Amino acid sequence: MKLMRVGEAGHEVPVVRVGDDLVVDVSEVTPDFDEAFFGGGGLARLASAVPQLVAEGRAEPLGGRRIGAPIARPHQILCIGLNYSDHAAESGMAVPDEPILFTKSPNTLVGPDDDVIMPRGATKLDWEVELGIVIGSRTSYLPDVDAARDAIAGYVLVNDVSERAFQLERSGQWAKGKSAETFNPAGPWLATPDELDDVLALGMSLDVNGVRRQTGTTATMVFDPFTIVHYLSQFMVLEPGDLINTGTPPGVAMGITPPPWLQVGDVMELAIDGLGTQRQQVAPPR
Repeated sequence: MKLMRVGEAGHEVPVVRVGDDLVVDVSEVTPDFDEAFFGGGGLARLASAVPQLVAEGRAEPLGGRRIGAPIARPHQILCIGLNYSDHAAESGMAVPDEPILFTKSPNTLVGPDDDVIMPRGATKLDWEVELGIVIGSRTSYLPDVDAARDAIAGYVLVNDVSERAFQLERSGQWAKGKSAETFNPAGPWLATPDELDDVLALGMSLDVNGVRRQTGTTATMVFDPFTIVHYLSQFMVLEPGDLINTGTPPGVAMGITPPPWLQVGDVMELAIDGLGTQRQQVAPPR
């Protein structure tokens, strides 16, 4: 299944994508795609209900409705740094022996085509196309990667927007450069694992103003999604609906000389095979 949320920000309705421009409203099955949904067997209920709703003629065009993030605000957004060896090289950092973990404020989550707002005082705004993992059950101390595979509800395209001066030049942890408002566009849909032939062979791309900046594949991850989920479960409890951003391939502004930092009015366009596309414009500070 491909789970989506559509409507004005703060008033999204849960739907399932059943065709190129067709969705079916599933709000009678669940009020939202949130912690209660994922942790309470919601995916199984949805898989049972959607064919009947389609048979009843309930599918309708998506049309021009706004697309929100495909999950409600999660308990936490966890991020894995330097998870592509060639991105580590362009950043001038060593390939890590263990996953590098940092967090991102959950209120950074926005829809795939919403504006990215330039923070006040920003000078080094950057892009990062990434594969996101959504957790499907309350999870801790998983015994192996097979158990981790079973704990994953699905995958989503994300843009891990970063302000590098805040992240790297202002001391302390990376969270300061990762947690500004609108810094985590996600969607357009969450794809359940059965929708992807091989999550370790997904093409990824990101363009800025029509210029290709990132081209990569999940095949070159240092730590695959199952290893990441297993690893994190040894240190914390992962809650249903939690989002994990798994790192970016090379081509970020920070790795280019001179760096083409994002400016107000710039447009980012992202894609991952099987997970759709995004388009964001950089808006001025509020």
